[in-house]
Amino acid sequence: MQWDHVRKVIGGILLVSLCLLGFYQPFKAYVQVPQHVTLLEGETFQLKKAASATAFVQSDQQKIGISEEENKLTITGDKVGSDEVILKLAGIPIKKLNVDVKKNLKMMPGGQSIGVKLNTLGVLVVGHHLVDSGEEKKSPGEEAGIKVGDIIMNINGNKIEKMEDVTPIVQKAGEEQKPLQMKIQRDKETITTTLMPLKDKTEHFFKLGLYIRDSAAGIGTMTFYEPKSKKYGALGHVISDMDTKKPIVVDDGQLVKSTVTSIEKGINGNPGEKLADFSTNREVIGNIKKNSPFGIFGHLKEDLKNGVFDQPMSIALSHQVKEGPAQILTVVDGDKVHPYDIEIVTTIPQKFPATKGMVIKVTDPNLLKKTGGIVQGMSGSPIIQDGKLIGAVTHVFVNDPTSGYGVHIEWMLHDAGIDMYESEQEKAS
Repeated sequence: MQWDHVRKVIGGILLVSLCLLGFYQPFKAYVQVPQHVTLLEGETFQLKKAASATAFVQSDQQKIGISEEENKLTITGDKVGSDEVILKLAGIPIKKLNVDVKKNLKMMPGGQSIGVKLNTLGVLVVGHHLVDSGEEKKSPGEEAGIKVGDIIMNINGNKIEKMEDVTPIVQKAGEEQKPLQMKIQRDKETITTTLMPLKDKTEHFFKLGLYIRDSAAGIGTMTFYEPKSKKYGALGHVISDMDTKKPIVVDDGQLVKSTVTSIEKGINGNPGEKLADFSTNREVIGNIKKNSPFGIFGHLKEDLKNGVFDQPMSIALSHQVKEGPAQILTVVDGDKVHPYDIEIVTTIPQKFPATKGMVIKVTDPNLLKKTGGIVQGMSGSPIIQDGKLIGAVTHVFVNDPTSGYGVHIEWMLHDAGIDMYESEQEKAS
C-alpha cells in the first residue's frame, strides 16, 4: 500500500511538472517550430533561444551547421541533403526538426515574347461531322466510338504523325471497301476500334466524319533557363486544345522569336491579348519536349538575353516569398523586355507541386495604361522579388484584369528536369 502511495505521488509530481512545462514560454515557442524546414545552400534559419536550450545535429553527415548565441539559435544549410536537429530544454528532448538543404540554383530570367509551335502525338480529334453519301448521313468516326479529345495513333498498322498521313489510307480503304483498324489514345488508355469510311456525294472523297488537328500555335513569355544545360521553362501553365479544352499531348515542338505588334487592352469581363508576329521564317530558338500544368519545357539552342537582368539570378522557394512589392519582366511593344511593378497580394508556402501559389496585382501605371493589367500572352513573365526569381505569371482574373495568379518557380524547375538536390559531385559525374 505504501509503495502504491509513493507511485501516485511521483505520478502527480510528473503530471504537474509537464503541465507547468507546457506554460513555460521557451517550451511553447519550440513546440510551435515547424517540423520541416527547407533551406538553400548557405541560407540560415533562426530560432529564439532560452538560456537552458540546446540543439545538436542527429547524424554526422555535416549537411547542416548550428551556431548558438545568448538568445539565438542559427541553423545553416551547408551541403545538399537532409538531416535532423534535436532541440532540448534543460537536457530534455522536446522537438525534432527535419532540415532539407537544396541546391542554391541560379537561373537566367526571361521576359522575352516567344512564339510556340506544338506538334501533337498522333492527330487530335476535335469534333464530329456528318458525311452525306446520298443514301445516309452519319459520322463513321462517332459511330465507331471515337470521342472528341481522342488521339489517333495508328490506322491499319500505319503510324499516324500528321494529318497528311490519314487521307491516303482512308481513300484506299474506301475504294477497296475494307474497314479501318484504328488505335486510339484516350487519356492514359489505348483503345482499338473498327471504322468504315463513307464517300461524300458532293466531294467524292471517303471521309471519317471527324475533324482532326495535328498542331497548335500561340504566343507566351519565357520564364527562365539554366545557363549550362540550356534547359528552360515558359508559360507557367499547360497548353490546352482550344476545342477539346484538354492538355495537348506533345510529340515535339519549336520555340521561335516573337515580336509584339499591338495590345488589345483588358477590361472587366474581357481579358486583353498580346498580338505578335512569329511567321514561319522566324528563327527557331529551342525545342519543346514537355507540356505540363506548370508550363512548357525543353532546351534552348543558345543563350537568350533580356537586356534587363543578363546575369544568373538566385531563386527563392515558396516559403521564402512574401507579400509585398515585386516586379515582372515582359514585352508589350516590339521585342524589348521591361520591368514593371506588381504587388504580391497572397502567397502560399507549398510543400507539394501545385499551381496558383500566388495572387498578384499590377501596380505599375505604365503597364496599366498600356494593357489594363495582365493580358493573354503575358503568361510566363518572370516574377522578381528582392533580387530573386520567385515564379511566373499564369492566369488573369476575368473580372479584374489588374490581378491574376502566379506559380512558384520551384515547381517549374522540377518539370524542366532541374534537380534542386543535385550536388556538384553528381553534376561532374
